[in-house]
Amino acid sequence: VLLKGERDPERRQALSTIGGQALRVRDMIGDVMLFARPPQPVLEDVDLIDVLNEVRASFTEQAARQACTFECDTDDEVPLRADRTQLSVVVSALIENSLNAVSEGGPILIRARAGDRASSTESFFSVADNGAGLSEIDRRHLFDPFYSGRQAGRGLGFGLSKCWRIVSNHGGRIEVDCDSDSSVCFRVFWPAPR
Repeated sequence: VLLKGERDPERRQALSTIGGQALRVRDMIGDVMLFARPPQPVLEDVDLIDVLNEVRASFTEQAARQACTFECDTDDEVPLRADRTQLSVVVSALIENSLNAVSEGGPILIRARAGDRASSTESFFSVADNGAGLSEIDRRHLFDPFYSGRQAGRGLGFGLSKCWRIVSNHGGRIEVDCDSDSSVCFRVFWPAPR
């Protein structure tokens, strides 16, 4: 509201900063609430490939600015029983994490495989990048809320902890493979639908 009539460039800059920080506080409170008291998943039949494609498309501009490419290796269909919105949050956080890691250039590899309903094997998807890798401290605190391996003020420290909470609430698990200086791959295992 204050920005609408403001013409002074310094005051406009200050008001923009205040507005941006207010939105950041809002997001942080929302993340704390999601982690502390996540909503119960509303399960429905979902095709993981559709969700992956929708979320990936939302990062097209950012990937282009960073000269990053998405490489996909997926089954044609990966049926899941999941809360579609919460599944989208997980996929989004993992892709955003990879984009932050690769910064300038490089591929982000997305894989997905369907589990076998008859033998109840898990479906899985993964997001991998060839960014800077993870330090030993990052590995220890990877899924801790409020921990961010990024420069102070750049991350809220809830992306991976939200992923962990959502995946756990769906009866799945999330794992990470990494080289300390070359790549990180997050794998999400999801119970196969019955």
